[in-house]
This record gives sequence, C-alpha cells and structure tokens, in this order.
Amino acid sequence: MPRTSKAEAPLVLDEPAIEGRYARLDGYTVGFETHKEDADPAELFRGLPGGRCPCPHWGLVATGRVVFRYADHDEEFRAGDAYYAAPGHLPLIFAGTELVEFSPAAELERTMAAIARALQGATA
Repeated sequence: MPRTSKAEAPLVLDEPAIEGRYARLDGYTVGFETHKEDADPAELFRGLPGGRCPCPHWGLVATGRVVFRYADHDEEFRAGDAYYAAPGHLPLIFAGTELVEFSPAAELERTMAAIARALQGATA
C-alpha cells in the first residue's frame, strides 16, 4: 500500500507565503501545505477554464481555515473539517492554515503548470 508522511514528502515549495510537501501515491498526489500568510491567489488561475481551478481536491484542515469560492457560493472549512473542493473553485487561504490534500495527479500537474506560467508572467 502506498504511503507517505509530511516528514517524508519532498519539499517542493518553500516560499514566504507557503511551504508545500508533495508525494505521488498511485494516481493521486498528497500535499501537505503550510500557509504562512493570508492569500487570495485568484489571479494565478486566470489562464485556466473559467479562471478557476479545474482540479478536484479532497482534504483535511489540520489548523486554520480555507474558503473555496464558487461562481454562486462560498464554502468555508475550519480545523478538523474534512472537505471536497469540486472543480470550478478559487481558494482563499489564511495564515496559520495547514492542509492535507489529495488530488488526481495528472489534473493537478496540468493545473500547477498553468499556475507556474501565471507566476512567471507576474514576475517578468
């Protein structure tokens, strides 16, 4: 059975706003994210369909809170909540939030590639 832990997952992101450790488990990616600052990353999703995240995520809020904004409503999750973020969301993240999140690996990779292009454009 595939497994990982936060300590074993490779450190992929180490930025002022986020630390992200990710590992692939079969066809899914598990992410251990620590959010250090409040963040509204909506601008980074502009190149994706509808300007929103097309990738579904299942997760657990270990600490803090996260809001997923959809075209017609918001869903807020707090420490201890398990969640499902359907395609078509925009995350709103708060400092001190730690998430454990599972996503289909191929969909997440396409989404993250588009976000990386948006980041490159923002810094160019």
